[in-house]
Amino acid sequence: MSVDVIIQQLVNGVTLGGMYALIALGYTLVYGILLMINFAHSEMFMCGAYVGLGMLTWLTSESFPASSFFTGSTFGLILLYLIVFAVSMVAIGILGVVIERLAYRPLRHAPRLAPLISAIGVSIFLQNAVLLWVDSKAIPFPNFFPVTTIVSFGTASINTLQVMIIATSILLLVALDTFVSRTRIGKAMRATSQDREAAGLMGIDINYIIALAFFIGPALGAVAGIFSGMYYGTVIFNMGFIPGIKSFTAAVLGGIGNLRGAMLGGFLLGIVESLGAGFLSTGYKDVIAFAILILVLIFRPGGLLGESVVEKV
Repeated sequence: MSVDVIIQQLVNGVTLGGMYALIALGYTLVYGILLMINFAHSEMFMCGAYVGLGMLTWLTSESFPASSFFTGSTFGLILLYLIVFAVSMVAIGILGVVIERLAYRPLRHAPRLAPLISAIGVSIFLQNAVLLWVDSKAIPFPNFFPVTTIVSFGTASINTLQVMIIATSILLLVALDTFVSRTRIGKAMRATSQDREAAGLMGIDINYIIALAFFIGPALGAVAGIFSGMYYGTVIFNMGFIPGIKSFTAAVLGGIGNLRGAMLGGFLLGIVESLGAGFLSTGYKDVIAFAILILVLIFRPGGLLGESVVEKV
């Protein structure tokens, strides 16, 4: 394999890893506080893509008064995507809070298997709701973002869309890490993660903190969903399953419950998957991801950075 191909696969891997990291944060936020795996989180990624698709289609349709403004200038395009991302993040964040309130909160004191089954049920419900109410076929994702090559290394290149995905992902990851580590609400989230009962006795509103985690995680997943639609050009009702499982793998790889571990795991998994696809075949990329999950669970179940979960005795 030539150096150009390796460089191109590394760029592709970092781009893919940014999306995995955004989704993985949703898994690790919920696990850090509730010690449960929210398998419905992969459908938040899918729903975010559909909300973004709907907003883009509506805002750029001829029937919308300002459509020419959004597509006719650079400032308009920037404003268009800011609106699309903001609406999608808020809508999917609210969906995550509603799901927590209806499907998980009543089972908070049930055996750990009960909320896990509930999460799988919610995942199946959301997937089939989109299948029945929207479309069963892949829908083209309109992309008005100008995709041009910025840097070339022989046959390898980096385009504007990849730069936007990588830069936005890193910015959101750093913002979340700063929020959790530096703010008062972030301190409350860390206290709730360490000991829910003690945090409640200290005056922290546990329900609010848990709802906040279920808002932030899906909101970041919605961003990843829009990026996926822009990058691959289509969305489909079952698009969340494989990326969701891989992002869970990334969270385990970095250390489930550890925010920085989820970020590291996402980027590492994306790079390894892309290099493996380049060296072997694209047909092996899923095999590589799940092989990594099995190896991590066997040899380092706490992940590369370790679990950020206090063991209670």
